[in-house]
Amino acid sequence: MVRVLAVVFALVCAVPALAQVKLPAGLDPQNTILLDTKYGRVIIKLRNDLAPKHAERIKRLTREGFYNNCPFHRVIAGFMAQTGDGSHGDGTGGSKYPDLKAEFSNVPFTRGIVGMARASDPNSANSQFFIMYGSAPGLNGQYTVIGQVVSGMDAVDKIRKGPESENGKVTDPDRIMRMRVAADAK
Repeated sequence: MVRVLAVVFALVCAVPALAQVKLPAGLDPQNTILLDTKYGRVIIKLRNDLAPKHAERIKRLTREGFYNNCPFHRVIAGFMAQTGDGSHGDGTGGSKYPDLKAEFSNVPFTRGIVGMARASDPNSANSQFFIMYGSAPGLNGQYTVIGQVVSGMDAVDKIRKGPESENGKVTDPDRIMRMRVAADAK
């Protein structure tokens, strides 16, 4: 009986530890995104210190399930992978919320940086975002940096690319399987 109770106690104590997602050291679970692809998990540190309104929007849409099954509709080798059109899936849509005012910073667009996509108006970012494959100095100070991939760039590298002749538009695109705020993940 004592052994049975000891096993039950050990299991009860172990369940919360098993349920929590293991994050790299130093990450705030409230400002960390878990983006699951068929190639693996991508962990993104949101930079709410640089772009608080954009980070809040990403978290809100993530919690609403907006990004689940969302396609990587525009992917250009050596440049970036764009996603976040949870309404149309082709890059023409956004969320039900109003566009956001730009929150530009001095952080350069280099490999692993996550930026908000927008139309020609600098204050038109809404739900779409992109992950950089390489450096693109022409984007510096022109787009809002919202985060950085801290783990999983190998998965991002495997996302299906579109032809340059089609501006990276992907037919039969890979998708975000599930996206969650790390604090909510179990």
